[in-house]
Amino acid sequence: MKTCIICNPGAGSVDDRETIRPQLEQFPSATVQFTNDKGDATRLAADAIIDACDLIVAAGGDGTLNEVINGLADHLDRVQVGLIPLGTGNDFARMLGLSGSIDESIDVLRGGHIHPTDLVRVTTDHVRYCINVSAGGFSGAVNEKLTPEIKQSWGPLAYVRCAAEALPELRAYRTQITLDGVDTSELNLYNAVIANGRYVAGGTIIAPEASIDDGLLDIVLVPENPAADIALVAAQILMGTHLTSEGVVFRRAAKVTVHSEPGMWFNVDGELIGNEPATFEVLPRAVQFLRPDPAA
Repeated sequence: MKTCIICNPGAGSVDDRETIRPQLEQFPSATVQFTNDKGDATRLAADAIIDACDLIVAAGGDGTLNEVINGLADHLDRVQVGLIPLGTGNDFARMLGLSGSIDESIDVLRGGHIHPTDLVRVTTDHVRYCINVSAGGFSGAVNEKLTPEIKQSWGPLAYVRCAAEALPELRAYRTQITLDGVDTSELNLYNAVIANGRYVAGGTIIAPEASIDDGLLDIVLVPENPAADIALVAAQILMGTHLTSEGVVFRRAAKVTVHSEPGMWFNVDGELIGNEPATFEVLPRAVQFLRPDPAA
């Protein structure tokens, strides 16, 4: 199997590219490519398709995986996809049951157990793909402050640090949410979370019941509430008990359209995108992901 491993040397747990290279090259017949700038992983993934690679592996964090997926989006029927989690958050790795160990991740790749996984197509002023979670509203404001330097220095606490900094900017968005093209609601929202996976911000369970192979999105909405109620909702989210809270609206759908005033800034797998009206649509089991064999 011809394999390309695309590694982000700026990921949270990477100390030196020349130290990590021999670890990654343990995988048979693997070519290791390193990124230097934002967008490189997307370009390298597209190049790997041209080179007729059968397996393309993202070695980095959630942002690196997102870039690789976007580079493969038009060719997912031709390749298998793997992940070696090296980031600070590694939220989708949790969903796959992957540890942070390079050796264990390579063993998973060698095992060749394929888990067909849903992908989310996000359409704003352009099309982007999401594998884990997209969040808009207050989460978007937090993400604007979440620089690579803060991720590196604060690790899993980076999101909490930036949320505290963004709190004075908390405001509601007059939002129209349409589910599956027929069910429309209008709400004043602080946050809109569209989830394929369960985890964000280094392990916070934002969508406790989400599945990556059910063809549905889990939609978690936080309406405008008094400050004390928002503090309670935040605590419930940290404990993973918020789906039954009166301060949260929870829905499921295969397609979601969000239109707000002012426009929400959405992040996709932690990467900020535009604040145009956004449509999220599941592409069922579109990604042939390698993950641990549950029967092993």
